[in-house]
Amino acid sequence: MFPEYDPRDARFNDYINGNCQLEKLYTGTLWAEGPVYFCDGDFLLWSDIPNDRMLKWTPGGGVNEFRRPSNYANGHTRDREGRLVSCEHGARRVTRTEWDGSITVLADKYRGKRLNSPNDVVVKSDGSIWFTDPPYGILSDYEGHKGESEIGACHVYRIDLKSGKVEIVADDFDKPNGLAFSPNEKTLYIADTGASHDPEGPRHIRSFKVGKDGKLTGGKVFAVCDNGLFDGFRLDEDGNIWSSAGDGVHCFSPKGELLGKIKVPEVVSNVTFGGPKKNRLFITATTSLYAIYLNRRGVQWP
Repeated sequence: MFPEYDPRDARFNDYINGNCQLEKLYTGTLWAEGPVYFCDGDFLLWSDIPNDRMLKWTPGGGVNEFRRPSNYANGHTRDREGRLVSCEHGARRVTRTEWDGSITVLADKYRGKRLNSPNDVVVKSDGSIWFTDPPYGILSDYEGHKGESEIGACHVYRIDLKSGKVEIVADDFDKPNGLAFSPNEKTLYIADTGASHDPEGPRHIRSFKVGKDGKLTGGKVFAVCDNGLFDGFRLDEDGNIWSSAGDGVHCFSPKGELLGKIKVPEVVSNVTFGGPKKNRLFITATTSLYAIYLNRRGVQWP
């Protein structure tokens, strides 16, 4: 299957390799999400949310179940020690999987009230954990457990590594979703997928300046999705954003310019860079897991 590239800027041609195929590595999920690559182990984990499981793909080894039940896990990342950090819709919490397999709860409440359904998560170099908390896991029983929002709003949060304190860093979102830091961590990008339930709702990515104290300022619209919604995304070494969308993966420059698209035959939910050189883009798209080699490396840890 050869990818259908849609260049919008000459720079995009330097980022892609016309000889590389878009590979379908697996199919059989109901809604694939949350890919995270373990470069030191050379394997990928991702979520199949409605089926309440996490899957593991290994080069040459195929796919196996990693965890079932998974508490309807969605987004994942790794902390600075390489441990798995996960957002669990079903348990309405953010957890860390320790090296012995035990689970540590990092956040499940804010000021005594249960979180909605943590969606996506990133870890900053200082060890702080940042996550979004839209209501998708409590809107129905399909991706979690239907319930009421105790907080009554959807925010973006930061967990302090030393104290464990959970604080709101952004409170003006409809449905905050994917998020990622720029390579120098001076900018935090956050998607808003409010249009999933309101045609007039937001379908964009916003950019915030990150202060030394962890406070966010700004919040201007960085890019608006022209097909479907921006969900999860990651950045390459040059600061370009590679984002999920309704027709594939969209690539934006650090200035918000649409450089081009990689067309994928299913709605894309999320992406991550992986492989030994971090130059392979793994794509979770509705029922399947895809991958393609690029001429750029990802910046996520490790």
